[in-house]
Amino acid sequence: MNPLLQDFNTAPFSKITTKDYKPAIKKGIEIAKSEINEIVINTEKPTFENTTVALDFTGEKLNRITSIFFNLNSAETNEEIQKIAQEVSPWLSEFANDITLNEALFKKVKAVFDNRNNLKLTPEQETLLDKQYKSFARNGANLNEADKTTLREIDAKLSKLSLKFGENVLAETNAFELHLTDENDLAGLPESVKEAAKEVAKSKEKEGYVFTLDYPSYIPFLTYADNRELRKKMAIAAGKKAFQNNEFNNEQIVLDIVNLRQKRANLLGYKTHAHFVLEERMAETPENVINFSNNLLEKAKPAALREFKNLENYAKKLDGINKLQKWDGAYYSEKLKKELFDLDQEILKPYFKLENVIEGSFEIANRLFDLHFEEVFTIEKYHEDVKTYNVTDSNGNFIAVYYADFHPRKGKRNGAWMTSYKPQQIKNGINERPHVSIVCNFTKPTETKPSLLTFNEVTTLFHEFGHALHGMLANTTYNSLSGTSVSWDFVELPSQVMENWCFEKEALELFAKHYETGESLPMEYVEKIKESASFNEGMQTLRQLSFGLLDMQWHGQDPSEITSIKEFENNAFAETKLYPDVAENCMSTAFSHIFQGGYSSGYYSYKWAEVLDADAFDYFLEKGIFNKDVATKFKENVLSKGGTEKPMVLYKRFRGKEPKPDALLKRAGLI
Repeated sequence: MNPLLQDFNTAPFSKITTKDYKPAIKKGIEIAKSEINEIVINTEKPTFENTTVALDFTGEKLNRITSIFFNLNSAETNEEIQKIAQEVSPWLSEFANDITLNEALFKKVKAVFDNRNNLKLTPEQETLLDKQYKSFARNGANLNEADKTTLREIDAKLSKLSLKFGENVLAETNAFELHLTDENDLAGLPESVKEAAKEVAKSKEKEGYVFTLDYPSYIPFLTYADNRELRKKMAIAAGKKAFQNNEFNNEQIVLDIVNLRQKRANLLGYKTHAHFVLEERMAETPENVINFSNNLLEKAKPAALREFKNLENYAKKLDGINKLQKWDGAYYSEKLKKELFDLDQEILKPYFKLENVIEGSFEIANRLFDLHFEEVFTIEKYHEDVKTYNVTDSNGNFIAVYYADFHPRKGKRNGAWMTSYKPQQIKNGINERPHVSIVCNFTKPTETKPSLLTFNEVTTLFHEFGHALHGMLANTTYNSLSGTSVSWDFVELPSQVMENWCFEKEALELFAKHYETGESLPMEYVEKIKESASFNEGMQTLRQLSFGLLDMQWHGQDPSEITSIKEFENNAFAETKLYPDVAENCMSTAFSHIFQGGYSSGYYSYKWAEVLDADAFDYFLEKGIFNKDVATKFKENVLSKGGTEKPMVLYKRFRGKEPKPDALLKRAGLI
C-alpha cells in the first residue's frame, strides 16, 4: 500500500519511496475532484455550509501529499525528485484551474457571495467567503471558454518554468568550488572557517580546503579572506549563477516567466502582473509600493552614499584601493566595524552555539507566549540532521509539531525558510494542530567544535522561528486562513519582530553563553552589538530597496520589449547603485524569491514589514520586552488570527494605532 495514501498524522518519511509520489499525487487529485463534485451535484440551495465551508475542506489528502513532496524538493532533493516535480507541477496547476474554471461550482460560490448580506456571518466567515469568491473571479472564472484554455496553458508553462529556474540555480550552486592547497591563500580566514573548508574537502576526497557557494562557506570567505583576487573569483562565481553560456542559463526562462505573467494579468483584466498581485495585499497598488520605496530611498540614500564613501576611504587608507568593488564590501565593512566598535564577529561566535541559541528561542517563546518545547525522537524525519519537537502550552495542551533542519547539504537549496506539513483548522469540533518546519543553512559542527553561529545566523534563526510561531499559534476555523496564510506584506511581521530580541541584553543573557566556559556574553559586547546594529544601515536599506524596485520593474510594466536582461537590470538599479557593475554578473537569473518562490511583486514586503516590526517592537520596549500584556495582545491579535481579517485591522487592534515609519528610521539611524 502507498504510505502517502494511508491516514497518517506526522509525515511517514521512512516508509515513502520516490516511486510513491506520482501515484499518490494522481490519486490525491482524483479524491479532491470527487469531493468537489459532491458540492456541484448537491441539489440543495447553495449555503455557506454546503458550499463555502465544504469547498474549504476539500483537497486535504492532496495537500498533505504535495506538502511532503515539495518540501523535500527544496530540502532533500535529487534528480529523480526534480524529474517528478517537472511532471506533477502541470497536473497540479491544471487541477487548480479545474476548480476556478468550473462554471457550475462558481455559480454556487457566487450565489452564496451575492446573498452574503443576509447571512449574519462572523468576520472570519466573511473573509473566507470573500477570499473564495475572489479566488475564482481573479483566476478566470468570468472568462470565455477560449480564454480559459489560454489561461490553463499559461499556468502549466509557468509552473514548469519556475521549477526549472530553481533547478538551474541549485545546479550552478553545486557546480562551483574553490579548491585551495596553499596555506597563504587562507590568510585572514578564522580557524573555524578553515576547519569547515577542510571538512568539505575531505567529504569530496580532496587535499586542502574547499570553499563553495553555500552561504556558510561563501559569506565568511568574502568577509575575511585577505586575498582580493580569490574574493573576486568567489563573488563573480556567485554573481553569474545561471547567467553563463551553458545548459543552466536562466535568461530566456526569466523573459518567458515575466511575459507569461503579464499575458496572464492582461487576460484577467489587469494592467500588469503587479496590479494583479497587489490588489490583495496591504499595499494595494504598484504606485503605493513605488511611493513607499522612493520615500525610504530618499531618507536612506544620503546615508548610504556617506557610508560608501567612508568605506572607500577606509579601503584606500588601509590597502591603497582606489575603487571599491563588490567583493570588497563585506571585507572592509567587517574590518571597519571591528575598528569602530571593537567588535569581531569571530569573537562572538563561541557564545552562539547552535543548541544554546535554539534553547534561547524556546525560552523567549515560553516567556512571551507560554510555549514549551520538548525534543522527541519518535517522530520520523527525512534526514538525520533534522530535529523534532512537541510543543505544548503551560497547561500541557498539545500545540504543534516542530521540525528544524539547520545544515547545508547537496540536495538542499540555499537560504532559510519556514514551511508546514499540516495546517491548523477546526473540523468536526476538533482543533487540528499544525506541523511546522524551519529549514536553514548554518555552519556544521566539525571534529573539534560544535556548530557556532555568526550573529547574522542567530538573527536568521529567530526570523524563521518567528514565522514558525505564526504557524504554531494559529487558531482559526478554516485552514485556508490559518497561520501564515495572510497577505504577503504582513507575513514578514512575526518573523522580523522576533529578530529584535537578539539585540536585547535581557534576552541575550538567556542563551549567549561561551560553549567551553559557560560564561555569559560580556555586557560590553551586548552594547556593541546594539551600537553596531545600525552600522552601514543606509547601504543595507539601499540594497533591500534595490531588490524590491527590480522586482517592481519586472512586474509593474509590459516586459514584451525587453531583450537584454543585463541592460534592463542595470537601468532598474540606476538609482540605488553604489558599486561598479560587474559585466559577467546578473542578479535576476538567480533571483529565486521572485522567479521560484512566491515573492513576485512582493519583495518590497520585507521593508514594508520592517516598518510594522519596528513600530510593534517599540511597544514592547515601552512596556518591557517580556511584558505579558503586550505579548498576549500580539499573540491574540496577530499570531493566532492568521488571515481571518484585514491585516491593518488586526495590527491596530494589537497596537492601538496605525504604524508609522519613525521607529524604523530611528532604529536604522536614518533620522
